[in-house]
Amino acid sequence: MRRRSALLLAPALLSLGGTLAHRSARAQTASSTPRLDVVASFSILGDMVRQIGGDRVAVRTLVGPGGDSHTYQPRPSDAAAIRSAGLVVRNGLGFEPWLDRLVRSSATKAPIATASQGVTPRKMAEEGHGHSHEATDPHAWQDLRNGQAYAGNIAEALATADPGGADLYRRNAAAFRDRLAGLDAWVREQIATVPEERRIVVTSHDAFGYFGAAYGVRFEAPQGMSTESEPSAAQVAALIRQVRARHVTAVFIESMTNPALLERLARDAGAKVQGELFSDSLSPADGPAATYEAMFRHNVGLLVPAMRGA
Repeated sequence: MRRRSALLLAPALLSLGGTLAHRSARAQTASSTPRLDVVASFSILGDMVRQIGGDRVAVRTLVGPGGDSHTYQPRPSDAAAIRSAGLVVRNGLGFEPWLDRLVRSSATKAPIATASQGVTPRKMAEEGHGHSHEATDPHAWQDLRNGQAYAGNIAEALATADPGGADLYRRNAAAFRDRLAGLDAWVREQIATVPEERRIVVTSHDAFGYFGAAYGVRFEAPQGMSTESEPSAAQVAALIRQVRARHVTAVFIESMTNPALLERLARDAGAKVQGELFSDSLSPADGPAATYEAMFRHNVGLLVPAMRGA
C-alpha cells in the first residue's frame, strides 16, 4: 500500500515541482531587469512617475508629502541621490529654484526632464519690494489638462532613459491620461452645481490659479504664489473686507502652510475655516490625498459644499 501511494503521489509532486520551478524562473527574470532610479523633485511628480513607470522604476522624492517646495533646503543625501539617478524629473516654471544648484553640485550625468514642458504658463502680478511685477505661476498641475501633458512628458523621458520599457511607459501614460480626462469631466460637473456668484474661495497662498481659470472658480489668498511672500497689512485688510462684503464661506488652509495667518483672517472677517486643501504636496499614504487623483477628489469634495454654503 505504501509503495502504491508513493507511485500515485509521484506525478503530483513532479507537477508541483514544475510549477514552482516555472514561477521561480519568472520571478528571477523579472528581478533580473534592473529598475530605473528616478529622482522627482516633489511628491506630486513622484506619484506621476510611479503611475507611469510601475515596477520598472524606483522613485526617490526630494520634497515628500507635507513638504514645501518653495522653502525646501536640500540635504547632502539629495545630491547623492541625484548623482546616482538615471533620470531627474522636475516641474519647471521656477517652482524649484534650489534644484538647478543641487544638480550642478551633484555632478550628475542623468538627463533632466521638465514635466511642464509645452504647457502654456499663467502670468500674474506679484507684489514685492514695494512694487508689482509680472511673475510666472508654476502650479500648472492644478489644471488636469496640464496633468495629462505632464504624463506625456514623463512617459517620453522614461522611454528615452530606459528604451526597453518604452512600450510599458506609453501604455501606462495613456491609461493615466484617460483617468485624468475622466476626472476633469467630473470636476466640471461638480463645480457646475455651484452658482457662479458663489464660486469664491480664500486659501493660504496663490496656488490655485490654474484650477480657477480651468474650472471657473475665483481664488483669493493673502500670500502670493510662493509661501515665502509676506502680505502687507493693507492687503490682509482688503481681503477681510472682501470676505465680509461677499459673504465668502469657502475659506481653507493648505496642508503645507502655517495656518495662523488664515485663521486670524477668517476670525476677523467673521468666517470659518472649512478644512485643509492640498496644493503643492500630497498627503502621507494613509491620508486623504496620497495620489494626484485623490488630491483632486479630496479638494473638490471640500470646495463644492463650502462654496454652496452647505
